Amino acid sequence: MFETLKEILVNKLKVTPEQVTPESTKEDIELDSLAVVELSLVLETELGITISDDELLDAETIGDMARLIEERSARV
Repeated sequence: MFETLKEILVNKLKVTPEQVTPESTKEDIELDSLAVVELSLVLETELGITISDDELLDAETIGDMARLIEERSARV
């Protein structure tokens, strides 16, 4: 799921691929709260996964976000 999230971050939110690692924080890749809201919407439209922006903001690293997405996709 990390690679899917990375692809979304790079293609939809214009994050540099080299910046995105499982250990990267939102600050490392300059993902502000508005970008997190956009990510939440992209996840819903592209993957059919509903994760609120608050839940994404609570994730400390990109790896944590990927695990959250993976957990949600398992329930769909």
